[in-house]
Amino acid sequence: MGTAEHDTASSPGFPALQRGLTRLSSLAVAVAGVAMLGLVAVQGWQVFARYVLNDSPSWTEPVTLLLLSTAMSFGAAAGVHERRHFRFHLLAQAFPPPLRRASDAAAAAVVVAIGATLAWWGARLLVDGFGIRMAGAPLPQSIVFLPLALGGLLMALFALARAFTGKGED
Repeated sequence: MGTAEHDTASSPGFPALQRGLTRLSSLAVAVAGVAMLGLVAVQGWQVFARYVLNDSPSWTEPVTLLLLSTAMSFGAAAGVHERRHFRFHLLAQAFPPPLRRASDAAAAAVVVAIGATLAWWGARLLVDGFGIRMAGAPLPQSIVFLPLALGGLLMALFALARAFTGKGED
């Protein structure tokens, strides 16, 4: 399993693309990390307010869902770029090189399809519920689908780049 830095240095013909995608992946990791810190802070406030102040705020649950969706979606997208996602590669490693490349291409196509599906339906659900206010928080009800749409788009982009730059699964 290679690292993003290794991929950038060893991608002939596409070094600028790889550097840009690596930066985008790093940004996705940073967003996911900030979302996790926010999740801890919001849940800490929820516990303090409920058990110390005896006044549980209504906004903590919807904000927690938004932060959790953000952390998972952006973290999953970065995992696709860095090839740290869940996969079955033992069988593919046993294949001869031409069949292994075909297997890598098929795996990339599956990830592109999943990412594109998440992006499409996440965007559709975001738009459909944008005018409805969330119970307990002054946010659109569908805002939790924004990270899903963006994360799916990043997953598809990273998998496409991996397929076209020849960096399949190791």
